[in-house]
Amino acid sequence: MRALVTGGAGFIGSTLVDRLLADGHEVAVVDDLSSGNVRNPDAPLHVMDVRDPALAELAERWRPEVVCHLAAQISVRRSVADPVTDARVNIEGTVNVLEAARRAGARKIVYASSVAVYGRPAVIPVPGDAHTDPRSPYAASKLGGELYLATYRALYGLEYTTLVLSNVYGPRQSPEGEAGVVAIFTDALLAGKPTVVFGDGSQTRDYVFVEDVVDGFARACGPRGDGRRVNLGTGVQTTDRELHRLIAAAAGAPDEPGFEPPRLGDLPAMAVDPAPAYEALGWRPRHDLPTGLKATVEWARQALV
Repeated sequence: MRALVTGGAGFIGSTLVDRLLADGHEVAVVDDLSSGNVRNPDAPLHVMDVRDPALAELAERWRPEVVCHLAAQISVRRSVADPVTDARVNIEGTVNVLEAARRAGARKIVYASSVAVYGRPAVIPVPGDAHTDPRSPYAASKLGGELYLATYRALYGLEYTTLVLSNVYGPRQSPEGEAGVVAIFTDALLAGKPTVVFGDGSQTRDYVFVEDVVDGFARACGPRGDGRRVNLGTGVQTTDRELHRLIAAAAGAPDEPGFEPPRLGDLPAMAVDPAPAYEALGWRPRHDLPTGLKATVEWARQALV
């Protein structure tokens, strides 16, 4: 299989590139390097914004069977401050990727969406067919991308699978930005710096290891999951306080975070039901949180050497 991975120099994207290459596929990467910088010498890197009209020419030359679309503006707070740029990257960029894939004769798009599309869920774990209720420009733009996928399937027969990602963590994750709490705690604890838990530590999230996530992408590259949205998560809620304890134990550091007032807009709880992914993709998360955190901490420790 020939694959094109947008955002393929980033945390999740570069791990996916490594997995696809290990599976024997040919892979090309599109990334503007605004945040990612991981390069695999066996996958040609094209430094390009996904909104660039030249993407269509690249796709026509490469002729991918599948396009894995992970490039995005992922900051909720940045989307609130600048919704126009968020929409341009996440909606205009996605349409440009879809059009490039269509013109190149690709069979399928595998699209990275976010639990943000569910808003404040009525039921936890959130089922895959849950009502969507975007509460930020970022969430709205990711949901907009999903709608365009369905439109291109209906009009042009371009298949898709949407993967709704819960809180992904693991090696290569940056401690910069709001999405990297595991990386933030890990880097601080290894460096002996203070850590902060917002609120009383009872807020929960569903943490899924990056290698499990890319396994879902690899499975979705085939015919499995065509025309479906499926959740990639564990269904397990972990509190911020428990997360800090587990990372401190893995790092051999004191479990003594500071506490600050809760942040406006943070959800009190989130977890997704991964059961539809079992049926649609034959996928299950293989790493429990202590195991994944141990691997993450060891990677970060080596990166400091």
